[in-house]
Amino acid sequence: MTAMAHRGEIPTRRSLLKNSGLVMAGAALLPRTAWSATAPSAPVALARCDSYGAGVLPTLGKMFDQIGGIGSLVKGKTVAVKVNMTGNPDIRAGFIPIERMTFTHPDVIAATVHLLSAAGASRIRILESPQRSAGPLEEFFITAGWDPNDFIRASTGAKVEFENTNFLGFGNKYIRFPVPKGGLLFPAYDLNHSYYDCDVFVSLGKMKEHRTAGITLAIKNCFGIIPCTIYGDNAPVDEPGLVPQGGRMLIHNGNRAIPKSSPQELDPKSSRDEGYRIPRCIADLVAARPVHLSVIDGIESMNGGENSGGPENYVKPHLLVAGKNVVCTDAVGAAAMGFDPMADRGATPFERCDSTLHLAERLGVGTRDLKRIEVVGAKISEVAFDFRKSRPGPDGKPGGWPEKLNRVRPGRGAPGRG
Repeated sequence: MTAMAHRGEIPTRRSLLKNSGLVMAGAALLPRTAWSATAPSAPVALARCDSYGAGVLPTLGKMFDQIGGIGSLVKGKTVAVKVNMTGNPDIRAGFIPIERMTFTHPDVIAATVHLLSAAGASRIRILESPQRSAGPLEEFFITAGWDPNDFIRASTGAKVEFENTNFLGFGNKYIRFPVPKGGLLFPAYDLNHSYYDCDVFVSLGKMKEHRTAGITLAIKNCFGIIPCTIYGDNAPVDEPGLVPQGGRMLIHNGNRAIPKSSPQELDPKSSRDEGYRIPRCIADLVAARPVHLSVIDGIESMNGGENSGGPENYVKPHLLVAGKNVVCTDAVGAAAMGFDPMADRGATPFERCDSTLHLAERLGVGTRDLKRIEVVGAKISEVAFDFRKSRPGPDGKPGGWPEKLNRVRPGRGAPGRG
């Protein structure tokens, strides 16, 4: 089964980037010092939100107004919303629910659905690619203790749908998304139809540290759009699998090629280091499948890694971030976590990896330079929460270091590898 475009068409670079505001011409040829000066910029809203519950909706609604509103973006449109549910719901830290540390919280998802619907969206499709799951996404929500009907009820009129994008789902073909300028890791990626059959794409991420990519925000959230039937541990040699098996370690370590039916790596002899591969894959994806709206749930989170640790890693930054340029939004989110968005490999938080912000900026997706980003709402200096200083050290007190990332504790599951 060769990956083909929906209705037999291969999406062109022009059609995929329409209305996205991306400036690609010559971006990869520019000297490093010019990337941030030429990449697009858009306002980013930053707000303090004390807790989940009733306060999320009005706070997020005000933030959407501050970035110019979303009516012109979504009215009459099909909107795809990629949420972040990395790992399995049974991986917990003590008795703390996973959505308070690892998953995008359902209150933030419901508020986003409500606001998209109220702004005129005709259809809202909630998407995620749960590892090792070929069942309906609604079933995965139920496993996490969520009621999918809550998201349907949050809509004021838009039809709300769900799709597990870890395989073909309700589609009959994978869609090929070429990466502008040829890509950094792959020249194109084959994805579930829902990432093509939409007018607007929303990345609804979680604010947290990440073992492989340094940080997880709206950009890293898009790593989960690639299906494990093609990019998974046990994907077949020639064709995509029928059901996903395993995680996405073929991207992490490149220990063998993906199925021959999909575009192969640009350089099979390049580094197998996951700190090299994962950031390039993520940057490719947000260039190939442009993000029109980014929302980051940082109300409650965890430090030290994406999906492991104990109750002492539980933190409450009380933050929400939203913007229409995914790199700008992540740059503000990184700064609000106490990190320098202009940092590169070797510097906090990218001690072990290349910067996803830098690579996406290099592809012309957006600027990470705070001097070129208008921050509306709260000031970063007023609401910033330092994730690194809040991390517990060996003595249990704040101030731990990267060596403590993602320790595995008996009875608490293994680190997420999504």
